[in-house]
Amino acid sequence: MELRQLEAFVAVATELHFGRAAEKLQIGQPSLSDMVRRLEREMGTELLTRTTRRVALTGAGTELFERAKVILNEVAVAGAAIQRISTGDAGTVRLGITPLAAPILANHLVEVLRTQAPDVDLVITRMWLFHLQQALADETVDVAISCGIVPDVPHAASEVICAEPLLVCLRPDHRLADRPEVALTELAGETLGIQSELLFPAWVLAQRQVLASAGISPRTVELVDNHVSAATWASQNEVDWILSTGSIVDQGMAAVARPVISPRVVPYTLQWIPDRVSNGAVSRFVDFAGGPQAVPAGWSKTAEPAVVSEDSQDAASDAERFD
Repeated sequence: MELRQLEAFVAVATELHFGRAAEKLQIGQPSLSDMVRRLEREMGTELLTRTTRRVALTGAGTELFERAKVILNEVAVAGAAIQRISTGDAGTVRLGITPLAAPILANHLVEVLRTQAPDVDLVITRMWLFHLQQALADETVDVAISCGIVPDVPHAASEVICAEPLLVCLRPDHRLADRPEVALTELAGETLGIQSELLFPAWVLAQRQVLASAGISPRTVELVDNHVSAATWASQNEVDWILSTGSIVDQGMAAVARPVISPRVVPYTLQWIPDRVSNGAVSRFVDFAGGPQAVPAGWSKTAEPAVVSEDSQDAASDAERFD
């Protein structure tokens, strides 16, 4: 039994007229009659009674007519679904994202993608940098987003998709706390608190890249507060300032947050492996994430080139080894 035979039979059963059915299918009436006769031979019974005046369904024909309509409808639905998947209008995208990138960027991507491709399911998993890049290499995730200029993954493509303004956090009584914005060079001689590199390798690497691009190398100490926001950093007396972003800054901390003059930004990098993209939804997401609509309000589309120091290169190597 062929689909064309079922289509021919359903057309005749609907019209109860071979001529009108042939016109509907845009085929010749002899070809239509031949397909119906072959279907009857395969079924082993008559499906239609034919006279010079009328065409009518037999009992077997009535049964097949109802079932054939369901079959053809399911085939049409399946074809439409497959077409939507192939064009990226439907499907699943597995996105891995580092904690710093998640709070604002992930929510923004979900909201915008929902309006542009509501049938694309974006499954988001938060991961540390090493596990994220391993997941990309192992195909556990389709795409990865992390902060900073991150180490390469074999066969992966990388693109900076957006950048978030950097903030400086100071105690309220700091000499620069009343400034509307602060230059990093003014803090070069003061102690910077920085998160654990073992816990936040991507964020620490991004901070080092920013410091290198600003041309400063302040003394650094590891923060006792092991949360990415470091909300209690001000209670650590040896720390004079920290770097933060709108994504992670804690509004309840005993400190003030100021924009950085220039401004300095934290880039966010998208990585994927082109040769392994067999899902149209993934291709669509990559195109979407690289476009202006994926940039949250107040962020920029591109980051200024970072001057990566030896320290930040060492951090990249450490991030690759981190387990």
